Amino acid sequence: MAATEALTVPPRKRRKGARVHFSQFKWLYLLLLPGIVYFALFRYGPMGGAIIAFKDYVPFLGITDSPWVGFEHFEDFFASPDFPRLLANTLILALLSLVIAFPLTIVMALLLNELRLNIVKRSVQTLIYIPHFLSWTVVASLTYLLFALDIGPLFQLINGVLGTDINFLTDPAWFRPIIVLQDIWKNTGWGTIIFLAALASVDQEQYEAAIIDGAGRFQRVWHITLPSIMPTVVVMLVLQMGQVLNTGFEQIYLMTNSLNREVADVFDTYVYFMGITQGSYSYSTAVGLFKAVVGVVLIFGANWLARRFNQTGIF
Repeated sequence: MAATEALTVPPRKRRKGARVHFSQFKWLYLLLLPGIVYFALFRYGPMGGAIIAFKDYVPFLGITDSPWVGFEHFEDFFASPDFPRLLANTLILALLSLVIAFPLTIVMALLLNELRLNIVKRSVQTLIYIPHFLSWTVVASLTYLLFALDIGPLFQLINGVLGTDINFLTDPAWFRPIIVLQDIWKNTGWGTIIFLAALASVDQEQYEAAIIDGAGRFQRVWHITLPSIMPTVVVMLVLQMGQVLNTGFEQIYLMTNSLNREVADVFDTYVYFMGITQGSYSYSTAVGLFKAVVGVVLIFGANWLARRFNQTGIF
């Protein structure tokens, strides 16, 4: 009925209504403009260059004049012995982050929500937020100082307790634990913001009713808090699935050396080495495009599963 009425409104009145609307909210649209420009220039604009994944790109010929090769670069990548190693390293790091770092964000938000003294709560929030604003270069530098051979405080402490002489920075077995610990220290506090916002919307009357019924604190968290924030958890998990193959270039690159490269190489660093250091622009673009397509497929798949189990998806 509403749609029929809208169609019967004269075009002149609809245009007038649109002008009134934009005039009323012009400052909000003005605030929206920088974000639109950013995504147009730096997100959607570069997508046109992805065409070189299907060409043998030669810089002095340009994108349009470089010869077509079809899926040759993709076939070379999938047939390369580097592909299974890169896929395994990337998936292992992504799964460790998904299984360890993501739940810790929820746990941290739940713990902060249980604090009743505002001064303590705000102090703890500030302390765990600060690492997020440090660059990965600073985080890597701190890691090298703490685990430096012979002089690093954590190097001396752990090896002194275990009675070993492990070089944590070059030992391949310790690369992944260090990466996960860095990720937890830097991003867990910041990731609690969304969940704390979701917790703030939980109906307090439910807690009061549960207390009257004799429910303990853990029971209230399990039966009220977690179900209330589950839609937010599912949405964040769906978005996280899109980042499975995107392990982050800076962190991995800064922690990679010649001794741990076998387990440290991931798609992001491989694209850099092949594209920038070796000049294989078309090949590296094909690798990056493959990673992006898989990310989109994972987002749609995770969203479909969420909707299938009657949970809130992102669309």
